[in-house]
Amino acid sequence: MKNDTFRNPIIKGGYPDPSVCRVGDDYYMVTSSFSYFPGLPVFKSRDLVHWEQIGNAISRPSQLDYRNCDSSEGLWAATIRYHKGMFYIVNTLDVQGRTYRYNFILTSRDPAGEWSDAVIIKGADGIDPSLYFDEEGRIWYCGNMIPEDLKYPTHKMIYLCELDRNTFQFIGRRHIIYDGNVDHSLFMEAPHIYHVQGMYYLMTACGGTQTNHCVNICRSKSLFGPYEPCPRNPIVTNRGLRLINDLGVAVTGHGDLVQTQEGEWYMLLLGIRPYEQEIDDYERYQPRKWIRTPDRNRNAQFNLGREVFMVPIAWDYDGWPLVDNHNGMVNLEERRPGLSYNRPPLHSRVDNFEDESLDMIWCMRRPVQTPFHDLTQRPGYLRMELLPVKLEDMETPAMLVRRQQHYNFQAALAMEFEPLRDGEEAGLVLTQNERFSFLLVKEIHRGKPRISCYRVVNGTRELIGCSEIGSGRVYLFVEGSEGRYDFYCGSKERDKRVVVLGADGSILSTLVADGYVGTYLGMYASSGHEKSKNHADFDWFRYEIIED
Repeated sequence: MKNDTFRNPIIKGGYPDPSVCRVGDDYYMVTSSFSYFPGLPVFKSRDLVHWEQIGNAISRPSQLDYRNCDSSEGLWAATIRYHKGMFYIVNTLDVQGRTYRYNFILTSRDPAGEWSDAVIIKGADGIDPSLYFDEEGRIWYCGNMIPEDLKYPTHKMIYLCELDRNTFQFIGRRHIIYDGNVDHSLFMEAPHIYHVQGMYYLMTACGGTQTNHCVNICRSKSLFGPYEPCPRNPIVTNRGLRLINDLGVAVTGHGDLVQTQEGEWYMLLLGIRPYEQEIDDYERYQPRKWIRTPDRNRNAQFNLGREVFMVPIAWDYDGWPLVDNHNGMVNLEERRPGLSYNRPPLHSRVDNFEDESLDMIWCMRRPVQTPFHDLTQRPGYLRMELLPVKLEDMETPAMLVRRQQHYNFQAALAMEFEPLRDGEEAGLVLTQNERFSFLLVKEIHRGKPRISCYRVVNGTRELIGCSEIGSGRVYLFVEGSEGRYDFYCGSKERDKRVVVLGADGSILSTLVADGYVGTYLGMYASSGHEKSKNHADFDWFRYEIIED
């Protein structure tokens, strides 16, 4: 007999802005991916608790033009919907210093397969759009916009416009269905429309995606309004608590509703699991493009990014939804849906690179037209070319990474690489963006090979530890805990020599590094800024949880 509760988050690590739909007994989810490629990871579940990644909606470099986007630009919040045999994803691409932005649609009959090229929706302004299919089969684009008559700096409106079913372009006039000035909503975005018991419900993310994040809802008898706000707004938030709180969850918001085949309702939404470490001066970490200067979160850090949480929802006697648990907030333990327990096979903790294609978990920072990695030249090894790009550069480095999903973890790799000159390096990296990272690499120093550990802060590299190493295979290790990382190396897997202990991991907190992503870790190779024909071969990469 399985427990009647589950543990949040249901997807750990930096997978923010979840959107979900149900098709029969199956559930599908998509999350944001920003500058990382492949992008828009797609997940499937049978019980809403256990999820398996089945694909990436953006899997070909030709689908979108990333235009050297910043780590927190790129693919923002997406919505996934299903209608009459077709899956749809609508999304925002924001690139080039936020000067080039458009909204687009992807389609697929198989969410685990290839998705279409992006169809740009001309004239669709705003961010984080959604789709609604009405009873007559018409497709409505639902987005936010900045009004001409701006009442306050974060004032937004929500609008609907019909889409042509063949071209996915606007037809007819734009309908303004809700003005955020009605209830002084802040940063109103990510609208979703649901038709429940004869009423139309418009749900939005509000408050900004940090300390004041929340979910608001309003309703109308007509799709086009007028919509009245719920008197209990926000219907979901943890913002009434300090970020370091007894629940262990903060900045909850940006949700999507789904009804199970058994009639239950659940909301999937984002949240963080912070740890306590005070930063007295965020201004020393520059430039601050996204989170400006933190206020309430001065002592709450999070390296894992924004994760996927789930809460049960009930419709109260007055017809408004509420969180159906003991405290009306998002908790680490919640009531399980009344669905049959269904856990897909566990993902292997070791990638031996035995297939001819990479596991879906691996990604790079922005796509490249010519691959820098290969799995066939030396079967059983991942070969990475040394590109003349360093981890700190805005160009795409030779780097394949996965999300850090736990605070207490160990990652390790086995590598065969001989640096031939100064500037060549390869090994293990942990990174938030181009300006904040750790590197544990093999390189040449004064004519001899060594393992060097570097910290990158504000884009400047600093050596924090090193260890002599001979030629041949090397093993590199990192062990993490809340706000700390330990680095080791060895010539044999059981030969772990300390390189650095207790490195301050708060530089990989999203609040310090600035942006919307979490920490990624994996493999990296560079020839500095000079071309090289050298390469690094990785035999395996291991990621596992450290139990208390």
